[in-house]
Amino acid sequence: MEGYTQSKEPARIAGMFDGVAPRYDLLNHLLSGGLDWHWRRAAIRALDLKGHERVLDMCAGTADLSIAAVTGRGGNARDVIAIDFSHQMLRLGLHKVRAARLGARVHIARGDAMRIPLPDASCDAAMVAFGIRNVAEPSKAFAEFHRVLRPGGRLAILEFHLPSNAMLRGMYRWYFQRVLPAIGRMVSSHGEAYAYLPASVEAFASPPQVVSMLRDAGFFRAEAVPLQFGVVYLYMAEARPAC
Repeated sequence: MEGYTQSKEPARIAGMFDGVAPRYDLLNHLLSGGLDWHWRRAAIRALDLKGHERVLDMCAGTADLSIAAVTGRGGNARDVIAIDFSHQMLRLGLHKVRAARLGARVHIARGDAMRIPLPDASCDAAMVAFGIRNVAEPSKAFAEFHRVLRPGGRLAILEFHLPSNAMLRGMYRWYFQRVLPAIGRMVSSHGEAYAYLPASVEAFASPPQVVSMLRDAGFFRAEAVPLQFGVVYLYMAEARPAC
């Protein structure tokens, strides 16, 4: 696809997201028809938060998921550590956190999913919204999630996929390959990012492969739940308890 390269070198991906950061939230809501809020709430509900948990939000972007997790919109985490490798995304996220007066409960940090800058067993839950396909080696990220989670800790991951239904898949490909890049270029003036998005979705592992990688990383009760006819999948898993 024009404008797209397979490279997922962290500096390149971070730079690309730095470039789209100012219009990122607007485009997320516009291009998903507002369904991104519904999907995020589903991920937070899957964590079954009780109010005492410290939650890792990896690939946190502009912190929408982090803020939702501490404000009762589907969750009630004690606090969230929001980590991303895009400086501009985090800058916007920090602005939102401060505007909401949540600085004591949402902590912003820069880091890589394959080398999470947190101690072992330091989080009760972890979540990722539409970021795991941007990681060069997802299996390494899954191992890191398992490392930083306490035994029994829950993981929830949202990610785009191609629908299995042939008709829906054709419509989805048309939208992703024609409509989405055109709108992305018009609104953000960053054509590469919105050519990368559909190509990265097609190249990403299938739901059974993702579940297998989660199990290989030490998670159990790993499952993949399709949302919106399989356009998005919610992955849920638990860190294996100590023997």
